[in-house]
Amino acid sequence: MNFDKELDARGLNCPLPILRCKKSLTDMTTGQVLRILATDPGSVKDFQAFSKQTGNELLASETANNEFIFFMKKK
Repeated sequence: MNFDKELDARGLNCPLPILRCKKSLTDMTTGQVLRILATDPGSVKDFQAFSKQTGNELLASETANNEFIFFMKKK
C-alpha cells in the first residue's frame, strides 16, 4: 500500500505509539496516509479505538515478524 509518511513506534508501549501517531497526523494534509510500525500487542486495539474517536480511517492492519503495521488515512 502506498503511504506519504512513516512512523517508527517499535519498542514503544501504550500510549506512546498513539501519541506519536497523533502528532505525525497533525503535520499531514487530508487524505494522506501514515504508515505506523509498532511492536506493542496492545496497539492493535489502540489504533482501532483511535480511528473511531478521531475519524481518521484505519485502512489496514497487518502483523509480520512480531511487528504490527498500520495504515492510517488522515480525515
